[in-house]
Amino acid sequence: MKTAKLVIGIVSMVLFLFIVLQSCAAGMSNALESNGEVSGTAGLIVGSCMLIAAIVGVVTRKGGKGGAFTAGGFYLAGGMIGLICAGSYTDLYIWSTLSLIFGVVFIAGTIISTKKSDK
Repeated sequence: MKTAKLVIGIVSMVLFLFIVLQSCAAGMSNALESNGEVSGTAGLIVGSCMLIAAIVGVVTRKGGKGGAFTAGGFYLAGGMIGLICAGSYTDLYIWSTLSLIFGVVFIAGTIISTKKSDK
């Protein structure tokens, strides 16, 4: 599970750059169209949550449960915010779903590994 957390963390850090660049473009589009959507800002929040979760997950991948649950919480929170506020920025649905999957992997993997170590 340590390797999976490291890989997910690195992938999230790289995706952060794409998400933020797309979110800036979506936010600019929303501002120019004056459509009242907040999808660009939601994308920035999703990207920030993914970056924070990635850093926490990579740093605490060998430690206890707290770091993995914190990283999973950030992934889940960012994913939910993105799904709720995506609007016309349709790529945000993809990034938000991926964030939710990463959060579930972090939390479920930690629960499973602690149950195995208790036996």
